[in-house]
Amino acid sequence: MKALVYRGPKDIAFESMADPGIEEERDAIIKVDKCAICGSDLHIYHGETFSKDTGYCVGHEAVGEVVETGRSVHQLKVGDKVMISAAVGCGECRSCLAGNVVNCETNSGRCYGLSAALQGCQAEFVRVPAADFNAAKVPEGVTADQALMMTDALATAWFGARNADIGHGATVAVVGLGPIGLMAAESALAMGAARVFGIDLVEERRAMGRSIGLETPDPATARDYVKEATKGQMCDSVIEAVGHSATIRAALGFAGRRGTVSVIGVSQDRSMDFPMANAFAMGLTFRIGTCSVPQEWPDLTPLIQSGRIRPERYISHTLPLSDGAHAYDIFDRRVDGAMKMVFEV
Repeated sequence: MKALVYRGPKDIAFESMADPGIEEERDAIIKVDKCAICGSDLHIYHGETFSKDTGYCVGHEAVGEVVETGRSVHQLKVGDKVMISAAVGCGECRSCLAGNVVNCETNSGRCYGLSAALQGCQAEFVRVPAADFNAAKVPEGVTADQALMMTDALATAWFGARNADIGHGATVAVVGLGPIGLMAAESALAMGAARVFGIDLVEERRAMGRSIGLETPDPATARDYVKEATKGQMCDSVIEAVGHSATIRAALGFAGRRGTVSVIGVSQDRSMDFPMANAFAMGLTFRIGTCSVPQEWPDLTPLIQSGRIRPERYISHTLPLSDGAHAYDIFDRRVDGAMKMVFEV
């Protein structure tokens, strides 16, 4: 098969790899129809890898068609169109069965495309372990593009908004208006936020934010703008969707007293000093972590089916898989209007 392979920093190659096969009786093989680049994939692209491996297939967002199943797969059959959860669990323990992959009691929690241990989804085929749990049929009324966004990006955005304790009439700030940040802002509005401020350095992304009803102040003076707009109260809830120390500190600065800061940007910074004294004085709630994708699907499906949330609007490019190196380059440099990069396989 053909796949996008990590060879080193800023070196993603379109290469041949061995086709995946059934390794365990609960596996399924999926022929990928569409896959996508996640913002967290840029950590690997920059050489900030999660392992020392090279030569493995990257990516963890994909939808496709079941072409083979192990003998213990009972919910899926050949020909089913499915969405693949980026977060993989054993699918048998109490936590997994509740959708909470992060707390998998057998320590089977993994993600595609971080190393050779579980090959990625930016490929013609992918092996899905515990397939009855780690993949699901695309729901009626949900398009392939919408389902693709549900495999990680939209689920993470919704998780981030849930973690931000957004109530009806809340004032919210979202720091970082990439695809996940924009979807988090859209989620906040769906949860009843009255006012959402979008903070980003890139004008094209601020413009996208305005198109969905956000206020997008000049980033250089954004805190002053929010302070004036809220009469000094600042925000009830803040979502950070970048993962850098500077943006996490900025997010903390947008929170008002008894506010909640939810960080969903993937961070590998081990040196950040947390402003504990200020957080204590403000009575802040701070949450950071990754999403258990299947846990979010029951909430997201009806919102998409009803048109309340439209994640497909953030897809800026649809390219053939063979253009993978180019797609990573323009996504990394934020040029040509790059937002969500999707590959047709």
